Amino acid sequence: MEKNIYDIIISPVITEASMDMMEGKRYVFKVMPSATKPEIAKAVEAVFGVKVKSVNTMNVNGKEKRVRYQAGYTAAWKKAIVTLTEDSKTIAFFDGLN
Repeated sequence: MEKNIYDIIISPVITEASMDMMEGKRYVFKVMPSATKPEIAKAVEAVFGVKVKSVNTMNVNGKEKRVRYQAGYTAAWKKAIVTLTEDSKTIAFFDGLN
């Protein structure tokens, strides 16, 4: 199956920790679970027009949750931390969030 660059990046992750990482040009995204590091780097460069230095990925396991008598799990997902080069511009989407 051919992966579209717009399908690889699902959404940005906006937390206090991810906002602190933006000072060092590091951005956090929720990505497709089957995406590889080179695919993620190529997608970020194409969508946002920046230069990627490195990509770190991790799988986030689902947590057990209970609602009254029903037990279940939240969905598992894949997180990518993308570091930009020093001479790269910042991602405009995140500029208004600080």
